[in-house]
Amino acid sequence: MVLHLSGLAQRIYDEVRDAPIVSPHGHCDPAWFANDAPFEDPAALLVIPDHYVFRMLYSQGTSMADLGVGVPADQRDPRAIFRLFAAHWHLFQGTPSRLWIEYVLRETLGCDLDLGPDTADTLYDHISTWLNDPSNRPRALFDRFGIEALATTDAALDDLSHHETVRNSTWQGRILPTFRPDAVLDPTMPGWRDAVAALGDMTGTDTGSFQGFLEALRQRRGAFKAMGATATDHAIEQPQTVWLDDPARIYAQLLQGDTAQAKPFYGHMLIEMAQMSVEDGLVMQVHAGSRRNTNTAVLDRFGRDMGADIPIAVDWVRGLEPLLNRVGNDSGLTLILFTLDETTYARELAPMAGHWPCLRIGPPWWFHDSANGIARYFDAVVETAGYWNLAGFNDDTRAFLSIPARHDLWRRGVALHLAAQVERGYFSAGTAAEIAQLLATDLARDTYRLG
Repeated sequence: MVLHLSGLAQRIYDEVRDAPIVSPHGHCDPAWFANDAPFEDPAALLVIPDHYVFRMLYSQGTSMADLGVGVPADQRDPRAIFRLFAAHWHLFQGTPSRLWIEYVLRETLGCDLDLGPDTADTLYDHISTWLNDPSNRPRALFDRFGIEALATTDAALDDLSHHETVRNSTWQGRILPTFRPDAVLDPTMPGWRDAVAALGDMTGTDTGSFQGFLEALRQRRGAFKAMGATATDHAIEQPQTVWLDDPARIYAQLLQGDTAQAKPFYGHMLIEMAQMSVEDGLVMQVHAGSRRNTNTAVLDRFGRDMGADIPIAVDWVRGLEPLLNRVGNDSGLTLILFTLDETTYARELAPMAGHWPCLRIGPPWWFHDSANGIARYFDAVVETAGYWNLAGFNDDTRAFLSIPARHDLWRRGVALHLAAQVERGYFSAGTAAEIAQLLATDLARDTYRLG
């Protein structure tokens, strides 16, 4: 298994390896748990939805369409897709994707053969049989994985009907929505004006006025909270908050198609969201540092979020200064920061979280949720921010079956880090065991208000 442990690290890991999984941020489909239908096939399970997988294969010349991306289900051959994936399995050596998928194949799916061109059909048949077993449907897997709570990420205009189905069922699994309003907050998003109009229709408010727009957002936040939500989520390229003196005027210009002030308006709306979080208690998450959809040919053919998002440098200190000086000292706000710019860990995020009462540092994200990324993260943030200003772990995945694998990798990384801290004389083995529990589950529960 990845990250071989021994001695004290093994003992620390053993204390938390079977702790409940708290998954407070991710992108699983709530329909899986509402409908509790079998997953379709091995390709739809392991290949087609996983941008970690198809971006690697695309980089080596494999057609995304041949992998089933963007192809209607009735027009693709899942066995052929799985064979193509298996033929290129060697490309994933050294990557966290290989570690996660190997864990899924062996620990979850019970495969006793290594994946490769010669075993593709045998493994495909094994996984297909496994998927058709009623004991391997989404709700049963949720329970078997030991998941305590799982949050999805849902657009502001989502009717939350799948969440309502889960809540009205006899199943006790805790599936929570997360309010993701980017499409109605960011005027540079395609279809922004139509989305704002739809927001007004959904809430019965006049979003032709700025005050009506704010009221509609409050109503949607309230609807999410009534369905169990504890958090919002905001994806931004650069953290650039600003407090506008006359947002209503700029809002009116934007509705008329004048987008000159689109970025300052979005920066203002992030502060409005933070103020609403003070009011309603929803934890605010900000994910920054990704330039989205950089491959225009892929964007034009396959749409958004198809593996061409690339990390960029960001400026958290200047970017969040207007927001923090407005609400950052309020004990009612919890703001979790995630970055793809690792250079900001020690230089900006750790000192900021070590001062501002509202701030918590999210775990390594996306390109950095790897064994080495976890080690770099702890080395960079702990000396300045400590452990209690971290947000614990979340898997941030669309691949449901990979959730245990991702949490296991984190817990192994935690054990290695804490064992090294004990060996350096920073604290005792008993304290290390307490912090391991904190990092495995307790910080996520507390930060996301899931107690």
